[in-house]
Amino acid sequence: MIWQHQSMMTSVDTDLIRVLGDPLRLRIVTLLATETLCTTHLVAETGARQTNLSNHLRVLREAGVVETEPCGRFTYYRLVPERLEGLSETLADLAATARSTQAEQNRRAC
Repeated sequence: MIWQHQSMMTSVDTDLIRVLGDPLRLRIVTLLATETLCTTHLVAETGARQTNLSNHLRVLREAGVVETEPCGRFTYYRLVPERLEGLSETLADLAATARSTQAEQNRRAC
């Protein structure tokens, strides 16, 4: 059982959790879930400074969470849902394991 537990933990994308753990980045992801937005829109929606927002968008791009689309002198950002689905499925599997009767009956002796 210990090996299975360690195996499940290593399959969780901790880098992605760290990326999404920042409140501003999570806000950006939430906004991009409903529409493709340019930096100007994101500044207006979040109230963040342009330089701060650009740094967070870079982190999201490097993590594969968002993609860019140049449009004239603007850059539009869109969410990559598949990147979030993998994390969602892993967390759902962990929750299902915790709910299972086998997990409830498994208790290590102290």
